[in-house]
Amino acid sequence: MQRKHFLIAPLAASLMLVSCGGDKTEGGEELSGVDTLKTETQTEQITETFFQVPSPGEMLTFIKMVGGKNNKNVSFLNSPDNQKNYTDNKSKALNFGIYSCDLSYCSIFEIGSEALKYFKVVKQLGDQIGVSSAISPEVLKRLEGNIGNPDSLSVITDDVYFSSFESLEASKQGPTLSLVVAGGWIESLYIATSLAKYDAKSPVVERLADQKYTLDNLIEFLKKYESDANVAGVLTQFTELQAEFNKIGEKEAAAAADKTKNVLGGGKELAITADQYKAIVDKIKAIRNSYTLTK
Repeated sequence: MQRKHFLIAPLAASLMLVSCGGDKTEGGEELSGVDTLKTETQTEQITETFFQVPSPGEMLTFIKMVGGKNNKNVSFLNSPDNQKNYTDNKSKALNFGIYSCDLSYCSIFEIGSEALKYFKVVKQLGDQIGVSSAISPEVLKRLEGNIGNPDSLSVITDDVYFSSFESLEASKQGPTLSLVVAGGWIESLYIATSLAKYDAKSPVVERLADQKYTLDNLIEFLKKYESDANVAGVLTQFTELQAEFNKIGEKEAAAAADKTKNVLGGGKELAITADQYKAIVDKIKAIRNSYTLTK
């Protein structure tokens, strides 16, 4: 089964990667959980807090599902030519996440020739940030052999992302891991908002509003490594974005009727206005471009 998202715990308490399922959690809304470990004598307990983050391909898969499957536009992706500009650790880690998302986009939207280009860039940056073992030459052969098979491409590119995650986890590179996750997430939103125009009833716009919860989780994760100057800079930018998301209000969700004509309670849902959407999109673009246009 293709993996969609993972749980992150502080590296000091042992990071864990898991596969999750379910509609509600795909946007990352439900992310805190607790796992209790016991010592051999069972006299002491250690509590770990986990942070759930979706894979970059999750938002893109959703957009394709709601009507964007024929899109072949790559103009808004980060050009592979920019890779030579990323010479410091921060830009390498952030753009590894960004390029991984771009690779996922090309796979999901069935743009095989572009997927090969992005895979090679991901491989090069991966070697530089210490995840070379996760991206073997055999993966490139699999990719080349499945150019005409979008489902297989998506599985392969998701495997690349999660294997890289596991490699950073194993080598205890917490700050680098947090930057990779941040880069992949911001790129997925950048692509989504490049494809979707504001419509109060659009499922894509509703999904963007729900990213408010994912962002809350990401910020908590970044805070674990804010003593690292590179992470601290990203944390500041994401906190500014959070301030825009926090302006989104709530409304009563419309009640839905089931097949037996019983009315189901609606509860609360986020209600994003056109002005709020624009402010969030502008902030996403500014943050993303500050990473990709580094020279």
